Amino acid sequence: MYQTFATFRPLGNLYRRALGDRGIQTSLGSGSDRIADRVSACAGLSHDRDRRSARRDDFLRNAVRSGDLGCTSSSKHFINEPEGDSMKFGEAVARILEAEGIEIVCGYPLNYVFEYAADADIRPVITRAERTGGHIADAISRVTSGRKIGVYATQHGPGIENGLGAVAQAYGESVPILVLPMGYRRDEAHLAPNFNSTISLRSISKSVEPINDPNQVVPVFRRAFSRLKNGRGGPVVVEIPRDLWFEDVTVPFDYQPVVRTRSGPDPVAVRRAAELLVAAERPVIYVGQGVHYAQAWSQLQQCAEMLAIPVLTTQEGKSAFPENHPLSLGTGGRAMPRTVHHFLEKADVILGVGCSFTPTDFGVAIPKGKRVIHATLDPAHLDNSVVTEIGLVGDAALTLDALLAAVTELTDGTVRDSEAVVSEIREVYDAWLAEWMPLLTSDENPVSAYRVIWELIQATDPADTVITHDAGSPRDQLSPFWKSVAPLSYLGWGKTTQLGYGLGLAMGAKLVHPEKLCINVWGDAAIGFTGLELETCVREQIPILSILLNNSYMAMETNAMGLSQKKFGTMNISGDYTAMARSLGAYAERIDDPSEIAGALKRGIAQTEAGRPVLLEFITSRELRISTHGGDTYISPVPDNFR
Repeated sequence: MYQTFATFRPLGNLYRRALGDRGIQTSLGSGSDRIADRVSACAGLSHDRDRRSARRDDFLRNAVRSGDLGCTSSSKHFINEPEGDSMKFGEAVARILEAEGIEIVCGYPLNYVFEYAADADIRPVITRAERTGGHIADAISRVTSGRKIGVYATQHGPGIENGLGAVAQAYGESVPILVLPMGYRRDEAHLAPNFNSTISLRSISKSVEPINDPNQVVPVFRRAFSRLKNGRGGPVVVEIPRDLWFEDVTVPFDYQPVVRTRSGPDPVAVRRAAELLVAAERPVIYVGQGVHYAQAWSQLQQCAEMLAIPVLTTQEGKSAFPENHPLSLGTGGRAMPRTVHHFLEKADVILGVGCSFTPTDFGVAIPKGKRVIHATLDPAHLDNSVVTEIGLVGDAALTLDALLAAVTELTDGTVRDSEAVVSEIREVYDAWLAEWMPLLTSDENPVSAYRVIWELIQATDPADTVITHDAGSPRDQLSPFWKSVAPLSYLGWGKTTQLGYGLGLAMGAKLVHPEKLCINVWGDAAIGFTGLELETCVREQIPILSILLNNSYMAMETNAMGLSQKKFGTMNISGDYTAMARSLGAYAERIDDPSEIAGALKRGIAQTEAGRPVLLEFITSRELRISTHGGDTYISPVPDNFR
């Protein structure tokens, strides 16, 4: 490397400092601005004799330290003058992101995209761990129906290895995010045991493509954004070798934002589906997150009201239909209101819209023997696990538009009387809620998690709130009782259930909606995974409200780990998370008296409005009861060897 740079005399101070930081000594003469110009150009930066910015200095120093500038035979031309109107590869990437409306890039360094993005006034958000950066990007895509794409960047090797979970989570939830892992230098990319994203991420991505030629930056990113904007969502990976960032793009740069397309269902199938729905005696609409991505909320409501059809949502689809609507059944998951189970069991026809019907322990199962109309964007979902009588493949909004037109023609536009079905919904729901009210309003101590949820409902405006949960008990305790009334106000999930996911989702939601109250409800197991990201909230000025339910115990595992708990205490966990949050700069309170819940929530919300991230730690009982399988109170069985 010394020889490469030593071919130029004199060597500028900028070169000398960068080399000196790497322990390389030189006896060359005083620096010249011409050489500084060349060095700056290698890093994609402009040299100004009157202001040699610390940013340029640091950027070059990092490139030299990491061996990405002038250290391999493939990068010899870094020290040559740029030809014609060429630009650095990194600048081209930033211009593409800017053209596609990207405002934030999330993740963890070292990845040169953060510097080039900052130079284009795209905000880098740097987390404490790679995975959370992916979760924030995930939320950005979710709360905008994919109209803004979340971007997630990591270092090569251990960076993307640490961040693998975020890609897998987005894949499981069909969330479109652009993943930009650095790759090893091209001469090292296929040497074992170097981690190669183009090989290793294929099973958890919609597509993966490396860039090995700087002049391919436009076509590769064009393909990536086309896959992100069209079809079913999922992570799209573009791996960029670390030595590519400083090369010149020598072909004309011409990038136009890619098109976003929609497709509609077969008109013959639409007519058959309309006829089946009109003739049905007890139809039910089952709604997934495809309604969110298609922004088909008004069409969904029109369809339900025209035919007086009750509506339930999946965890991912929650908030697609207002849960204060008389025809709402609530959300089906591992836990659910009794209305969901009651109407599904009695249904003769089920219309699934924007859903996959994928079997999961955290979703409601479709009873056998039902006539099913399946409207989905992805034909691979048809007959995957549920027998489909009529398949409607296409965008949920276009599908519902077509259904509404066909139903209107068949019924002459007559709106069906909903009084009987609304009365049945109300009767079943009210009876169920009455059974749970003693627990929701309990004064027991330790505090009931349900009391915390109930007080949170009373303290917030659901129309002006974005809320999410973490895996395990918080999800099951929150979902049946929280009524979402506005689209994309609840970020539900459950196809895969990584602990610690909810915090990043709330952070991403707040970045998109700074005017809203953004809440994460999690447990003491989840905070062990991503709790240090509260410091990120403070540093990045992301004032979310974090509700921690702390029972110092792995409650959900009670029925599976009795012997190990009895002999070795394997399910006991501990921590003073209030002290931790305060040490990181957040506002925090520890609450162990039910009479203090409401006041703490009021103070916490006020602090978020003042711009401070908040952790409210509630010391709760080891609650095992959830509303499941018909809405009955269910207690997870305790093995004999645990007693």
